[in-house]
Amino acid sequence: TLENLDPLPVIEMPISECEGYIAAEDVVSRADTPSLDTSMKDGYALRAEDLTSGAGGAPAHLRIAGSVAAGADTVDALQPGTALRILTGAPIPPGADTVAAEEFTRLYDVYVEVTHPTELGRNILCRGSDITCGDVLLKAGQRLAPARVGLLAAGGISTVRVFPKPYVAIIATGDEVLFPGQPLTAGKLYASNLLTLNGWCRHFGIRTVMDVIADDADILARRLEKAAREQDAILTSGGAWSGDRDLTAHVLNDLGWRKKYHRVRLGPGKAVGFGFLNQKPLFILPGGPPSNLVAFLTLALPGLLKLGGHREPGLPCISAKLAEPVSGLREWTQAVFGDIQTGDDGVLFKPDVRKGSRLKSMARARGLLLIPEGTDAIDANKTVSVKVLT
Repeated sequence: TLENLDPLPVIEMPISECEGYIAAEDVVSRADTPSLDTSMKDGYALRAEDLTSGAGGAPAHLRIAGSVAAGADTVDALQPGTALRILTGAPIPPGADTVAAEEFTRLYDVYVEVTHPTELGRNILCRGSDITCGDVLLKAGQRLAPARVGLLAAGGISTVRVFPKPYVAIIATGDEVLFPGQPLTAGKLYASNLLTLNGWCRHFGIRTVMDVIADDADILARRLEKAAREQDAILTSGGAWSGDRDLTAHVLNDLGWRKKYHRVRLGPGKAVGFGFLNQKPLFILPGGPPSNLVAFLTLALPGLLKLGGHREPGLPCISAKLAEPVSGLREWTQAVFGDIQTGDDGVLFKPDVRKGSRLKSMARARGLLLIPEGTDAIDANKTVSVKVLT
């Protein structure tokens, strides 16, 4: 899948709107931060050599010659034997080389007593110590997390070139499928696959539009063509096989889609397909909930993330020990949902082997294990790679 996809064309965005996007190029600082030497504390700017103890080891007393606050345009030079009241973020006056923190001083009218030793450079944040002009603040391919956005702002960056987040049409098919909120009549079911796919896309910042289409080939064809004009990619849910009622595959063939594959050795999820409709990537996902989700997480999601510029698209993986043995199949890669637990023995993956609700099993899963094709079984305590779902 991934080798057939390229990131979407780069756009330039204000940094106030770019959280979660992927940087398209390195970003270099345009300013020093701080732009000059500043105080890290409320206190008194002075000269370290003026703190020589008086007779008998008495604390130094210095005359207060003025004050300086953050953002001051001009600052008077500090004269020997004096101190200047200074606030956090204020520029260090010429002649001062240390700041005595307020909690280590006492005031006596127009004099300040420094009660603790204050060495040269104490509580001074030097120019460029946080960011130096010319520093690489962000590398191409990195995600713009909130802290990185703040770093760019501190470096004087107002806009950044990023890969856009894809806009995806998610289309569920079937006469029996309803949006939640509609009356549930006999033989109908709510579109849980549709909302699950939408939730996963939104989780990764992918923009979406959803629709439910009845089993009508003409209506489905028009909706697919509309999505290929207006969205960056398309996900379909249901009708992925090639039976008489599996319209999606038939309609796409009639529309002349450029199929890359349809049906893979993946269980559950064999009916998944991938190709292009009018140059827009399209993923056919099966209608069964486990097949739908496994096919999406393993094949469709990495493709959508690559459109958004992710260098390593897909779910994050961790190493874990198997809490109990699992069985595979020689004919295909087998997917197993389960829990990720951390204890005295390290990270464990506990397969969900309980019988019952497929939907509840998927909802409580925190990890997904793929047992490679041709592997009959993996023993307990073996280390495996697990895709993280939370």
